[in-house]
Amino acid sequence: MRKTTAAALAAACGLFSLPALSADNGIYLGASVGQSSVEFDDNIGGQNLNFDASATGFKAIAGWRFLDWLAVEANYVDLGSGDDNVAGERIESDVNGITLSAVGFVPVGPVDLFARVGAVNWNADLDAPGLGVSASDDGTDLTYGLGAQFRVWSLSIRGEYEIFDISDADTVDMFSIGVTWTFL
Repeated sequence: MRKTTAAALAAACGLFSLPALSADNGIYLGASVGQSSVEFDDNIGGQNLNFDASATGFKAIAGWRFLDWLAVEANYVDLGSGDDNVAGERIESDVNGITLSAVGFVPVGPVDLFARVGAVNWNADLDAPGLGVSASDDGTDLTYGLGAQFRVWSLSIRGEYEIFDISDADTVDMFSIGVTWTFL
């Protein structure tokens, strides 16, 4: 009798806790911080220039999860200021942009696996102070990524890897960890 009562009580507690772990649809806001990387290989004047810089980046997140498995998300992304020595000269990069993406979710208990695809409107600045050279470029290109988030009620903690397919760059990416809060 005691085993039956204990099992029934455990099952009831489990059933009442399921709504706390269910997908929380609605408008959400958040922020992430992480490690960004900018790499490019260019041939200028017959000289191969290989630039590889890492920096601390961040993003502000705003999204609308209108289905358990689909959201639209906009982000302001600042990939930070990185520098590298190329041909004996220090070159600094500063890349930022605004993204708009569709985000697909696969809920697995309290964890959501997700993938994103969208566009990034970016701005990049390169400076070589020792040479007195400064250049800027901007454009709109593809962005995509993968991630996972753990959610409890309206709070989600997420980890994500994103690639920004910026023209003229070999790799522009960011690993980040962040939080979001969903407003119902």
